[in-house]
Amino acid sequence: MSEPTLTPIGRFAPSPTGELHLGSLTTAIASYCHIKSIGGQWLLRMEDTDNIRCEPQFAHQILIDLECLGLQWDGDILYQSERIDIYNEWMYEHLTPRLYGCNCSRKHLNQYQRSLSKQNLPNPPTYPRLCLHKQLSLRSNKVRVQLADYSLAFIDQLQGIQWTNPQQSLGDVVLRRANGIINYFLAVSIDDGLQGITHIMRGLDILPLTCAQICLMQYLNLPAIHKWYHLPLVKNSQGQKLSKQNLAAPIDTSTTTKCSQLIATALTMLHQPDVSLDTPENMLKQAVAQWDNCPLQHQQSLVQLP
Repeated sequence: MSEPTLTPIGRFAPSPTGELHLGSLTTAIASYCHIKSIGGQWLLRMEDTDNIRCEPQFAHQILIDLECLGLQWDGDILYQSERIDIYNEWMYEHLTPRLYGCNCSRKHLNQYQRSLSKQNLPNPPTYPRLCLHKQLSLRSNKVRVQLADYSLAFIDQLQGIQWTNPQQSLGDVVLRRANGIINYFLAVSIDDGLQGITHIMRGLDILPLTCAQICLMQYLNLPAIHKWYHLPLVKNSQGQKLSKQNLAAPIDTSTTTKCSQLIATALTMLHQPDVSLDTPENMLKQAVAQWDNCPLQHQQSLVQLP
């Protein structure tokens, strides 16, 4: 008797620190078209644990933009800001033997790193583990986790075989800040596992974290991601990644015509076959039917179209 086929599950997980721009739109459309082309579900997650930078009005505008563009998500929206207790519970229950408190300030670490650089060490540590044996409280300090000190590898469906040693590349990363804010690395690992995500398509800038995420999900005993896809980044005319930090202009979804043009532009940048200029829903339906990952393989960047 054959086993039931697992439904592919992908996700789009914007951080509402600003409105969607052409770079984030391209990721949304790529992840949507890809997962729908293989008969999967497309979940929406708001990565809003940083209550200092994330604002409700940006999350609201992202939902409006996605709806106007015909990018309809499956199931309920997950808001990470509503799951802080879950992240803390999983961290303490599954990671405590590998955790330690840290009270190093950024200024202190910068001074220490400068002193190490003067010693001309061949491989200075990413974080020198100054607090590893201090036995500081986990409740009132930053919380770090000791990542694996061996190489991990995976096949990225767009970028090829990847491998790295998480300890040497990232060190003991911070999972929760001293002010209680859960860092992206912990929240994304738990949510990808608990939501049953099977296919992750996201920006190439997150690729350096992937082996560490695999390591953390193993620590947490969460299901492994089946397939990874790291998309080439949209870059502006100065060669910078299109981002809120680089003042990327928000998309304008105020009319159906503008939405249709945005979809056409994104698909062109993603090197996909042309679709007929139509309603957003019909354009996406055609884009899903002819979606092709091959033109994106081994690409590092996408050219921003005017």
